[in-house]
Amino acid sequence: MNRPAPARNGGTARITVNGKETPIAPASPHATVLDFLRERGLTGTKEGCAEGECGACSVLVARTGVDKPTDWVAVNACLVPAASLDGQEIVTSEGLATAGEPGTPPALHPVQEEMAVRGGSQCGYCTPGFVCSMAAEYYRPDRCAHAEPAEHGDAGQGAADAEHGPNGFDLHALSGNLCRCTGYRPIRDAAFAVGTPTAEDPLAQRREQPAPAPVATEYAQGDAVLLRKSTLAETLRLLRERPDAVVVAGSTDWGVEVNIRSRRADCVVAVDRLPELRELRVGSDTVEIGAALTLTEIERRLDGAVPLLAELFPQFASRLIRNGATLGGNLGTGSPIGDSPPVLLALEASLVLADADGEREVPLADYFTGYRQSVRRPGELIRAVRLPLPLSPLVGFHKIAKRRFDDISSVAVAFALDVKDGIVRKARIGLGGVAATPVRALAVEAALEGEPWTAGTVEAAAGILRAQGTPMNDHRASADYRSAMLGQSLLKLYAQTTEAVPS
Repeated sequence: MNRPAPARNGGTARITVNGKETPIAPASPHATVLDFLRERGLTGTKEGCAEGECGACSVLVARTGVDKPTDWVAVNACLVPAASLDGQEIVTSEGLATAGEPGTPPALHPVQEEMAVRGGSQCGYCTPGFVCSMAAEYYRPDRCAHAEPAEHGDAGQGAADAEHGPNGFDLHALSGNLCRCTGYRPIRDAAFAVGTPTAEDPLAQRREQPAPAPVATEYAQGDAVLLRKSTLAETLRLLRERPDAVVVAGSTDWGVEVNIRSRRADCVVAVDRLPELRELRVGSDTVEIGAALTLTEIERRLDGAVPLLAELFPQFASRLIRNGATLGGNLGTGSPIGDSPPVLLALEASLVLADADGEREVPLADYFTGYRQSVRRPGELIRAVRLPLPLSPLVGFHKIAKRRFDDISSVAVAFALDVKDGIVRKARIGLGGVAATPVRALAVEAALEGEPWTAGTVEAAAGILRAQGTPMNDHRASADYRSAMLGQSLLKLYAQTTEAVPS
């Protein structure tokens, strides 16, 4: 895996934008890619929400691929610090079109063409973001055509459905893009009409070459600095010297703090490209997931090998967010409503914490100590998440939220059960949104273990589950609703899985 090149200072920091190297200076270390682009006249990239929820700012970033040397990945430009992309390569909506003969206008990209001819652009404000997210899916290497839906909507294996077009286009790729004109039908039509890249397509050809290697960066303007070190050891020494530093990977949380709450830090340390934080190992007794791998990378690399994580990923924010968000970041913020902690608690995960003196392993059940507080010490990073094997075969993740996708949980419940000969041999249940920290439902686990997996057992345990935690009333849900959903989630799991459990 490529390691960062020698550090470059603020004067040499550059991003390749639409094929042209562009200096980052004089942008602030806190300036987002969105502001960086717009200040250079690339105004197709829009600001809609500044929180990563509308996708109007979507751009493509060249990243190390899973199936090819390079993947074109769509990210929210409003969240990512421009300086963190030093040495990297991005394409905006303006860069998708192909230059024509001298004196002629550029030829529209196939995605742009379909959006135009099918009426996918109404007011047009959101269109460039939709186009970039759609282009990322257009270039997904494993996208392939499906069979047409069956006559009565009973799509067979490999067939298209409401969220997957006959061309293999996955509409989840657009789950982070919002159209305020409610023009989703023509946008969907455009997505399902795009073909496959031609051999002459320059962005398709670019996938066959390695993605830019990470660049060690020291980008300072005024009193603020963004730093990226070459190795984990260097980063940990830096954090010992600068315990006040803000550590960012995908910046999906810190970017919101900068934009909405106007927070600033004297020192920001980027860890998203550190090789030691980007490894994924599946061994005989553990699965180890690097803390800086994005959720999309984990999803594609595991390819369903951890079924409970496979249930989590489609419900975690949006594809745009998952393209940047990491498990390390989701756990590091300590939020009680993060979606990954309940799942990882049910999987009995432990965290590998590293500082300049070495490493230690902490069970996730012992990690959280209070609201947004943990046992992690100043100068300490989450290096990896470890999952013990074998995995419990009966799993489920239930996220209760006001929207189906791209929403914050009111309640999140994860189950991992081992049922043999009709008896619950082992039960692990993780809860989010019902206390100051994510918690294990220990009383419910005890009520299930050793008991028959029957409606009577489940109903009794559901009554105990309703009393777990200390849910609160807020604008997302009432405490009573949250308690009711806890019990209902176990009943739902039983109803969904009874036929799959041996009697």
